[in-house]
Amino acid sequence: MNYSAPIVEGRLIKRYKRFLADVEVDGEMLTVHCANTGSMTGLLETGNGVRISGPHGGKRKLPYSLEQIRITRVDGRSLWVGVNTSLPNHLVRELAEAGGLPGFENCSEIHSEVKLGDHSRIDLKLSFTNKPDAWIEVKNCTMVQADVTDKSSVNEGSIATFPDAVTARGLKHLNVLVDRVQAGEAAAVVFTVQREDADSFAPAEAFDAAYAERFHEAREIGVEMIPLIVDVRKEMLRLGSDPLHVDC
Repeated sequence: MNYSAPIVEGRLIKRYKRFLADVEVDGEMLTVHCANTGSMTGLLETGNGVRISGPHGGKRKLPYSLEQIRITRVDGRSLWVGVNTSLPNHLVRELAEAGGLPGFENCSEIHSEVKLGDHSRIDLKLSFTNKPDAWIEVKNCTMVQADVTDKSSVNEGSIATFPDAVTARGLKHLNVLVDRVQAGEAAAVVFTVQREDADSFAPAEAFDAAYAERFHEAREIGVEMIPLIVDVRKEMLRLGSDPLHVDC
């Protein structure tokens, strides 16, 4: 997926009020839109490199969007991390349309943001000609740890982890997906890992123990957990189709 507007590089000053970030580009201060409302643990050090897209047209108050942050790991390695949470759904849909979503190839129809029950919407519903429908929830993963039980191990090791804060919404989605499996349909969570330094995946127990517990329960019941690495480049994002190993 190519970005829809030019990419400009700068450095991070601060992120605040959930949706805003101040960045410096060629000596000019800009306030940009931050679609990622999570804690962005391990990413927000002042001075980190950033990539922003824009200017975007229309009636937007903020013409630029925060797309990527360059972080330095504890071991000194630097890498770019994709942080725009509005993009993973598009990446996963593109992969499904191309027949590359592992375990859910050859779907006949794809619908986005499908209402399920009274209070939930699931990111994708896939229909097939010869097997039950599949419900797919997409989560953006920007954190890597050495130890899922230790918050201080962020940007160490090679375990991609989610979430980076307590997520009542994520827990609700797991419960909804469990219900679909128990009703005879298929369900999965696709974790788009927007950094290159992970070789396995696990729920971040230290950040949300309840989510981690339900993650393992849901997996045992039959909800598929599919962590996929995103190739993060300056002009584009590419979602791979080879899932990371899920640590039990």
